[in-house]
Amino acid sequence: MFKPKGERYYTETPEVDFSSAREMQPYLKEPEQMYVGAPGKKGYLRLGFELDSDGKSILRDLDRRVPLIAQQELYFDEAMPEMPCVYILSSGGPNVDGDRYEQIITLAKDSYAFVSTGAATKLASMRWNYSGMRQTIRLDEGAYLEFIPEPVIPHAHTRFISDTRMVIHPTATAIYSEIYMGGRKYYNGGELFAFDILSVCTHGERPDGEQLFREKFIISPENGHLRDIGVMGGYDVFANVVVCTPPESAEKIYAATEPFIDRKRKLAAGITHLPSDAGLLFKVLGQEPAPVKAIVRDFCSKVRQAVKGKPIPPEFPWR
Repeated sequence: MFKPKGERYYTETPEVDFSSAREMQPYLKEPEQMYVGAPGKKGYLRLGFELDSDGKSILRDLDRRVPLIAQQELYFDEAMPEMPCVYILSSGGPNVDGDRYEQIITLAKDSYAFVSTGAATKLASMRWNYSGMRQTIRLDEGAYLEFIPEPVIPHAHTRFISDTRMVIHPTATAIYSEIYMGGRKYYNGGELFAFDILSVCTHGERPDGEQLFREKFIISPENGHLRDIGVMGGYDVFANVVVCTPPESAEKIYAATEPFIDRKRKLAAGITHLPSDAGLLFKVLGQEPAPVKAIVRDFCSKVRQAVKGKPIPPEFPWR
């Protein structure tokens, strides 16, 4: 059975606990309905890709616990028909207080994959506790991953914290995308920036433990003015794309990406280098999710072009 070097295995779903995070201290009360981590509220997913004996990249390892669902890989990418594509689904509806999730995505040497979600991740209103997600993305030598989920939509009074650990070989490339909406923009007259807290951390390291970068943002509308210039201003949607890739690829992508502020379309994008020659950080602001998704997809296409010599095809019209 495929077993990534140094990776943990579980016979039961692991504990995902963010109670030590200072920003979550006000939200530790046990829910009065189903308790924290109850069956159906403690999702676990492990995806392991590797090359088979014919050199084809396949989903060799799959383990999951409800409500997280992933099925077999599909091969529908017209530009890279050899690319296995996997969608992560949830049978539990939106995230609610007391939900805990763990996702582990591992790519063995020279394997490659595309991973996304079947729909936007909705964060429901929460009264007692919070929803937490821990992710580990591990790429071995020469591996290539596109992890481009659909947007996250926080409802009023939601509390959400995530921690994403990226362990990337110097020769590998990982695209990790996040898109956060300000809320349900058109629900009941508008519900923008009405959540309690979003705490999002992404950090990278080499397989030997060398630390590369760490980015964390904590957004609490009650404690700050998100409409200020330099925060969200007049924008409602925020995208964050981390690209871990070798320096030669990073320079090609950087040269092909033009930062801009388009006041007419109310869109803006910028790019910078990650520390330690780890890769690039690309950010997009907009007022609607579709244009932001299109800009992110175009940028990810530049990454694939630089690394694999092939573009990402246009998005399906129903996505």
